[in-house]
Amino acid sequence: MARLKTAVLISGRGSNLQALLDAAGRTDYPAEVVLVISNLADAYGLERARLAGVATCVIDHKAFPDRAAFDAAVDAELRRSGAELICLAGFMRLLGPAFANAWRDRLINIHPSLLPSFKGLHTHRRALEAGVKLHGCTVHFVTAELDDGPIIIQGAVPVVDGDDEDRLAARVLEVEHRIYPLAVRLIAEGRVEVNGQLVRVRGPSDPGRTLVNPA
Repeated sequence: MARLKTAVLISGRGSNLQALLDAAGRTDYPAEVVLVISNLADAYGLERARLAGVATCVIDHKAFPDRAAFDAAVDAELRRSGAELICLAGFMRLLGPAFANAWRDRLINIHPSLLPSFKGLHTHRRALEAGVKLHGCTVHFVTAELDDGPIIIQGAVPVVDGDDEDRLAARVLEVEHRIYPLAVRLIAEGRVEVNGQLVRVRGPSDPGRTLVNPA
């Protein structure tokens, strides 16, 4: 069975990229990473890709007159690679509506909060300020609206006394590394159905599992 050809867009260190590369390196994983694109030439994630033998490409957003031109250049590289699914992994550029619509239901992102709470930046700080007892991360399909696409999978962690942004972020990041490869697997196995703003994942689930904090 053919593996789903996946491209990953990054801007930085690429820890979620590494989780995807590690998963793709397993023989039983139904997806492969065929291209890594960064808008920054010094992004460490590019070295991660090279070490894994994956093709890389730098597309400097500053070299283009506007967002549409940058998006078009990214789109052209993705299509040349034969990518069937695009993963945003710490990609710090907003992609325009035309790009999002062209790759609709084939473009996913991981966001460090339990959407729809805490869209945008500084999610861990805002979670602490809000006093929530559970925080986490979300993999969702990308639409023209920021952090607003159909939710595929979420992972939660407790917020504990003494947490600061760094401690909470580190706990959430561990979950990100688990659920992003899982989301790609679910898509590659054809288990994800999108109906408007809702996602149905076929397969077993356990409605009895709960996470309560404080216990």
